[in-house]
Amino acid sequence: MRNTARILVLAAALLVAGCPLVRPPAAGLNRTVEAYFDEMLALNPTYATDIDDHRFDDRLEITPSPLYESQSLALERRYLDDVRAIDPETLDDEERLTREMFIYNREREIERLGFPGRLLPIDQFDGGLAMELPSYGDGTGSQPFETPDDYERWIRRAQAFPIWVDAAIAAMREGVSRAVVHPRIVMAKVVPQLEDLLAADPEKSVFYGPIEHMPADWPAAERERLRSEFVVLIEEELNPAYRKLRDFIRDEYLPACRTTVGWSALPDGSAWYANEVRRHTTTRMTPDEIHEIGLAEVARIRGGMEEVMRKVGYQGTLAEFFRYVQEEPAFYFTNPADLLAGYRRIKKQVNAELPRLFSIRPKADYEIRPVEAYRAAASAGGSYESGSPDGTRPGIFYVNTNDLKAQPIFGMETLSLHEASPGHHFQVSIAQELTSLPRFRRYEGNVAYEEGWALYSESLGRELGLFTDPMQWYGRLSDEMLRAMRLVVDTGLHAKGWSREQAIAYMRENSSLADSEIEAEVERYIVYPGQALGYKVGELRIQALRRRAAAALGDRFDLREFHTQVLEDGALPMDVLEEKIGRWIERQQSPGGG
Repeated sequence: MRNTARILVLAAALLVAGCPLVRPPAAGLNRTVEAYFDEMLALNPTYATDIDDHRFDDRLEITPSPLYESQSLALERRYLDDVRAIDPETLDDEERLTREMFIYNREREIERLGFPGRLLPIDQFDGGLAMELPSYGDGTGSQPFETPDDYERWIRRAQAFPIWVDAAIAAMREGVSRAVVHPRIVMAKVVPQLEDLLAADPEKSVFYGPIEHMPADWPAAERERLRSEFVVLIEEELNPAYRKLRDFIRDEYLPACRTTVGWSALPDGSAWYANEVRRHTTTRMTPDEIHEIGLAEVARIRGGMEEVMRKVGYQGTLAEFFRYVQEEPAFYFTNPADLLAGYRRIKKQVNAELPRLFSIRPKADYEIRPVEAYRAAASAGGSYESGSPDGTRPGIFYVNTNDLKAQPIFGMETLSLHEASPGHHFQVSIAQELTSLPRFRRYEGNVAYEEGWALYSESLGRELGLFTDPMQWYGRLSDEMLRAMRLVVDTGLHAKGWSREQAIAYMRENSSLADSEIEAEVERYIVYPGQALGYKVGELRIQALRRRAAAALGDRFDLREFHTQVLEDGALPMDVLEEKIGRWIERQQSPGGG
């Protein structure tokens, strides 16, 4: 039933999955951008699943294929032209903001597609679809497994994974011929990641999870049928596809990977990196400007760390203090369950204080879970996965319990603020729940806004009753230092010729991060250039806007309302957010304003 002929038929169907849906007649801006979003979801069905649009749960986008790229580019260009043709003078203020954001996002996407990112479909940090697929198929994510039909839809989706693997291998071979390849030192880590997803016993596979959670009241024959189909899927399609990808990377791709680490070593790499910097910061700042800001921030934060060192009575140099906090057993849990329980206590404490700073709150709650074993070794210390837009499925604050020495107790309050409330959970959930906005404004984002807000949220800790322990304040400074070092190291690697070892040494000199975390961070910047810059750039912009509003409004400044203004319109580019806050300040200053 699942032979090569069927796979080829499925491939043909999937490769045309991005063909446009029937477009409604052009009848206003909102209808146009909604039509765009529908076509974009048809082309990106797993994204649709992520936002609880389940029309395409049986499809899989073949992202490394030239056809997918050409369809994406055509979609972006067509709708950019349509929206540009709409006269802004015919729109109200909210519609103008929609038009401005849509044009900005489509232009950035077209610029991104102008570079050969398709030729780099997998790495040790992002992983691409190869590492994302288990999050849909393990039975705990956004892919539903509530009815037998849901199980069948997943099977049809997973059957396309071998097609994705073939497209990825073809793209990487093309990348080798064009000298667009990842560094060998990071790609070597992909091989064991793929091996972890292979299971000799299909019932031990991460993809067997939905079978273990089948409702007990389903007919026995139905349960056995699905169990058998899942075993065949794992044994005959998923395992061979993962094995094929692993063998290709190990035997053919790795020897052809480069020994350099900077993006500047790639063809047209300097222009490509500059574009990534603009895209992720939503500014026109240059790598050199960002590098200098980073150096200044690192110096400032080091001063704060030295002050903490004096407060706790430590006698020695800052470098010695870094080693002390790395080695002192009292700063680390020895049991993952204790770490998770600690985060749940922080959640309760923060939730009680949030009403003092926020009048806007998400409907959805969030859960705290450990990162799954199959991806823990290369994952960050914490991450956030959004819940459902209607609030029925909670968000997830993932805590990496793989290396407890990379999870210091003094960093817990800061990480919780960043990933959960009022950080990513607030921002993402509130945006999803703004049902009056076009969907692209609810779901599309940019690093400078999203991560800038999360880092800004860390700075609210004292106002939320946290950081009373000097070491927890050190944790705040430590995380702030990480984001400041990113400005230096990311630009150092990709614009100033830094080596991997030079970047690691710089981070070791200026932080108490565990060596494993430093290595993972540096290798993240190597394969994901520019993304890490958005955090600090966005935070600095939001903090500057708060200071500007407070200075301009004096006693009329309402912090709760300022936060609402920042959060109520989705993920705005930094320049657009500045203009919006400027208009809000003017309204507050006018007679009867407010």
